[in-house]
Amino acid sequence: MNKFMEVLENILLPIADKLNNNKYLTALRDGFMVSLPLIIFGSIFVVLANLPFLDKLIGEEAFATYQTALGPASAATLSIMGLFVIIGIGYKLTEQYGLEAIYGGAAALASFLILTPQVLEGVAGVIPTVSLGAQGMFLGIITAFVSAELYRFFTQKNWTIKMPPGVPDAVSKSFSALIPITLTLSLFLIIRIIFSYTPFETIQNFIYTIIQQPLTTLGSGLPATIVAVLLIQVFWFFGLHGQIIVNSVFDPIWYTLNDENLQAFQAGLELPNVVTKQFIDTFLVGMGGTGMTLAVIILIFMIGRSRQLKELGKLGAPAGIFNVNEPIIFGLPIVMNPLVLIPWIIAPVVITIITYIAMSTGIVPKPAGIIVPWTTPPLISGFLATGNAWQGAVLQAFNLMVVMVIWWPFLKILDKNYYEKEKSSNK
Repeated sequence: MNKFMEVLENILLPIADKLNNNKYLTALRDGFMVSLPLIIFGSIFVVLANLPFLDKLIGEEAFATYQTALGPASAATLSIMGLFVIIGIGYKLTEQYGLEAIYGGAAALASFLILTPQVLEGVAGVIPTVSLGAQGMFLGIITAFVSAELYRFFTQKNWTIKMPPGVPDAVSKSFSALIPITLTLSLFLIIRIIFSYTPFETIQNFIYTIIQQPLTTLGSGLPATIVAVLLIQVFWFFGLHGQIIVNSVFDPIWYTLNDENLQAFQAGLELPNVVTKQFIDTFLVGMGGTGMTLAVIILIFMIGRSRQLKELGKLGAPAGIFNVNEPIIFGLPIVMNPLVLIPWIIAPVVITIITYIAMSTGIVPKPAGIIVPWTTPPLISGFLATGNAWQGAVLQAFNLMVVMVIWWPFLKILDKNYYEKEKSSNK
């Protein structure tokens, strides 16, 4: 076991360290975090606008009026979430270079809008919201990275207008950003013109056909999801934040799939995807945190004899209910503990397979695309994420029991070790 651990550590730690410190993945992660409060706000109102049986209580006409009144909440947030992510990435990447971050965010947004066709059903000057949401996110992410790098390049070359002393700081900074932003946006305008002469007509069509569609198809499948879950668990085992590392790569795919389900849910159509952002966040992470450690806490109360585990259970339970599990990860511990390596890695994979089968066969509704806050307690989150379906809560309860069964013998061994050490130290 020690030899195996050493091999894993030597292979994975350098890779994880590089990913964790990569400036682009960091900007991508932080860019999504900028948009998160807005996404959650929109998701809350999607839930409120689709409360079960409300149409029967107040009548279909009143229900339609009610939905129309709440509609702008999601239309102004979820439907154009790509814009917030683009601004966030441009801002955060520029900030890493020590430059005026707000101009990096503004340049990223303007660059993306230059590339976006402003025609809807023959009407000019109208941007389809589908281009501003999750479907346009791949192009938005690439655009944000490139525009921030161009802005940084032109600024560091000192291709700027320097104002004389005494000019207000805000005015001086604005003029200093003028040439770098002008050159950056001009290059994106040239790119748009070039693509207008290709068979794709727009860069959106090119990105979707060549890159986004194949990647999204791959990310929506069970094998790719299992790989992502495995990587999350392995990284965490070595004390690295697996969620941040893996989600930086998969979030654009999962959010796109999420948005497709949300649009279908709002239109009353069949939901197209099983694997979405909420598939991961609600039915895996959303059951006590990464590794579904709420099941471990319940087991501690059931079978724990050692003082160490009992105290850990009391400490970890309040946080675990809201899916915060650092007390368990570092207190059990899970990090670098070979005794728990097998259940830590196996349990999430088993739950991924169970959840995928339950949803793909129709036993449980697929995630409705509603972004449920990750701190929402289990059962409630399962109910909300599936569009207010009780089956989602039942699936979470079943999954917790499965995790408890997988962990039982390993936690028993760990508890026995702690108990015997405590007995010997008291002699």
